[in-house]
Amino acid sequence: MILARFAPLAAAAFALLLVPAALKVPAAEIDRVDARFEIYGFAGFHVLTNRTTVQEIGDRYAITMDLDTRGLASVFVDLTSHSEVHGEFARNAVRPEAYRADLRRNGAERHYAIDYRRDGSVINASAPAGASRPFLVAADQIRGTVDQLTAYFVLERQLARGGNCSMVVPVFDGSGFYNLRFADLKQEMLSADSYQAFAGPSKVCQVAREDIVVNPDRNEDTYTAGRIWYAQVVPGDRMMPVRMEFDTAFGAVKGYLAELRGRGARLNLVAK
Repeated sequence: MILARFAPLAAAAFALLLVPAALKVPAAEIDRVDARFEIYGFAGFHVLTNRTTVQEIGDRYAITMDLDTRGLASVFVDLTSHSEVHGEFARNAVRPEAYRADLRRNGAERHYAIDYRRDGSVINASAPAGASRPFLVAADQIRGTVDQLTAYFVLERQLARGGNCSMVVPVFDGSGFYNLRFADLKQEMLSADSYQAFAGPSKVCQVAREDIVVNPDRNEDTYTAGRIWYAQVVPGDRMMPVRMEFDTAFGAVKGYLAELRGRGARLNLVAK
């Protein structure tokens, strides 16, 4: 699961609370993993917190991600963001059904609503941004796309099954239309550092964002490229991002898995 939408200060890479209306089942039957990531920028300044939850039940899944700026970063970009998606597992594939996102940056609000249909069509019901140059994409261009949260979720499941990082996922989430291109870099044995107490084997994936249609509102830009260290920190069908680095408009940022609960694990990985 990686997360996905880190707005200008970090990257969408970590990609995952269940939409209550989507999965009405007894709580005991829900497979839920909660994760918190902390993001640091230039000179080690704490810039962003990412809280992501992934829930699965049967052939259904739901992901939520909440972001907010921290410390000095909020002086330059005051950001809060909530995004969520729910969908299904179908024929060994992951298919989103509805994606919603609410973002507030420096007092300006954006609201996105995307519906993904079984026939591959995508319905964009996002609120108009009010920009002088609206972001327009033809319906036939975005057929078969997914949201960014699902894109990272697909990668994490592929890695847990013993697969590699190699895949290209077309993404349309209302704010952007782009490919996420993943590739293998290396295997690496991580050691604890001054930010995180995690140590163990990891698989390093490279990710690059390739815009297909450029959003004229440059404030929607996020990262251009990054590296993500995945590890099997919980049992089951997903590897988790434990560290990441992204190149953004504000320079390089680093992210660390700080806390995780779920599937019998309760981890606090903040360095002492």
